[in-house]
Amino acid sequence: MEKTIDPRFIIKGCENSDKEAIVRPTITYAQDAWRRLRKNPIAMISLVVLVLLVVMAVFGPTICGQDYTYMEPTLKNQPPSAEHWFGTDLLGRDLFARVWVGARVSLLIALVCTCVQVVIGCLYGGVMAYFGGWVDSIMMRIIEVMMSLPYLLVVILVMLVLGNSVPSLLVALCVTSWCNTARAVRGVILQLKSSEYVMAAQTLGASPQRIIIRHLLPNTMGILILNTATSIPNYIFQESTLSFLGIGLQPPDTSLGVIISLGQSVMEFYPLQLLFPAAILVLIVLSFNLLGDGLRDALDPKLRK
Repeated sequence: MEKTIDPRFIIKGCENSDKEAIVRPTITYAQDAWRRLRKNPIAMISLVVLVLLVVMAVFGPTICGQDYTYMEPTLKNQPPSAEHWFGTDLLGRDLFARVWVGARVSLLIALVCTCVQVVIGCLYGGVMAYFGGWVDSIMMRIIEVMMSLPYLLVVILVMLVLGNSVPSLLVALCVTSWCNTARAVRGVILQLKSSEYVMAAQTLGASPQRIIIRHLLPNTMGILILNTATSIPNYIFQESTLSFLGIGLQPPDTSLGVIISLGQSVMEFYPLQLLFPAAILVLIVLSFNLLGDGLRDALDPKLRK
């Protein structure tokens, strides 16, 4: 005999038994990091400012319609005007176009150096941590020797040997920069290589190269993103400092450091020639640093809820 339920004892709106189940949407680590990053107003403002600066570095020189290499001696040291938005420098060149071309060069140098640093640091640190033993000891001693070299002395020697050019500056900046990345990757992989999925891959016969590239390095993505966000402004600042001191790029090559160096020579009479490139440099470095702080908080697994 089928059992019936008295309708007086049925709770309205709860006919299905799964109504009491607590459903929580599943989100990935990247989605959770992006959610927390969006809640950080300073990081988001920095991201918007960076996007605008990059767009101006790419399209800024064409917007004003001026050639950054064209010299007009009769228009030298002019104040800002409708034709020359930032004025002109001591050779009559349009300062607006030169500032954004310099920003483009500085950003490209920083991006290339960061890519080289991440690639070499990941591979070196991954091999060092995975094999361990005497391999780890020897490779770690090499890093310690590289990091003990005076940075400025290495840069000066490289620039003297290779000359003042963009490729030589890239080599000078990348000689020892990958060491910190390698040490950071080594520390993360030392914790990961005893994981079950790594032992399963070893049992299935996966080669060390495949384990490092396919299983270990992807799990260091959080620290690599943070390392990238902090390395780019450091390279921009280093390039600008070296060019300002006369060690880096030299005219006719241009960068923010070169333009600031030229503006410094006439700042007593024409301070805007120093103010505009210095302000762009400060905005780029500050935005990257603030975004890096936001990424550090967003990628911290201890803060994940």
